[in-house]
Amino acid sequence: MTPPVVLTIAGSDSGGGAGIQADLKTFAALGAYGASVITAVTAQNTLGVTAIHPIPIEVVAAQLDAVLDDLPVAAVKVGMIGDPAVAELIASRFDRLPNLVVDPVLVATSGARLAESASVAPLVTYPCVLTPNRQEAGALVGAPVETVEEMAAAAEQLTGKGARAVVVTGSEAAVDVLRCDGTTTTLRGEPVGTVNNHGSGCTFSSAIAVRLAAGDPVPVAVRSAKRYVTSALAGGRDWRLGAGPGPLNHFGF
Repeated sequence: MTPPVVLTIAGSDSGGGAGIQADLKTFAALGAYGASVITAVTAQNTLGVTAIHPIPIEVVAAQLDAVLDDLPVAAVKVGMIGDPAVAELIASRFDRLPNLVVDPVLVATSGARLAESASVAPLVTYPCVLTPNRQEAGALVGAPVETVEEMAAAAEQLTGKGARAVVVTGSEAAVDVLRCDGTTTTLRGEPVGTVNNHGSGCTFSSAIAVRLAAGDPVPVAVRSAKRYVTSALAGGRDWRLGAGPGPLNHFGF
């Protein structure tokens, strides 16, 4: 059987734990065929990011059109954009990007600031599935987001701007809030005791995209992705790769 094609538009992580690398591993682990459009090359490892080189917009556009002109893309995950021009490019191709999942990569799990909210603003008004962590949700709504109540309020505000659905993730607490079809749901999971959580947000949004490509409704896709991330965190918790927070085990289930 031919697998569904899922496209990732994101930055490259030289350490292999997040970004394009995490996305493609997630796609493969869950039975999808992964294609990619690289928006930036980063120099990073488990200790952090030391350099970012944005890919010229015309090269990003050429990659995107090459994929869309040939492959039957069933879902699209957007990660690190960095430049509002890239967001506008994606928006201009919106009618060719089914089941769009946008992970607004603004703040890393470590708390490091990676981009400004303006870089993703052109996409927030489109009917995508938006997956910010608490800090990113706060940046997008312009107010602190810490509690479950604040997560719910941010999710409602962001869907009010046009998003198809919003999942505000709670990271280490394993509590996420989903706003979809006018309903807010608190999703509680089992926290995994591990320092190896690098790329968890990328993995979550990529897993949602795979399940949407398979035809799942948004709430089912989100719950499935949450279970997958939990298993990937558990599968890699004993790994010792690098001196800082390591990656997930995408094939550890």
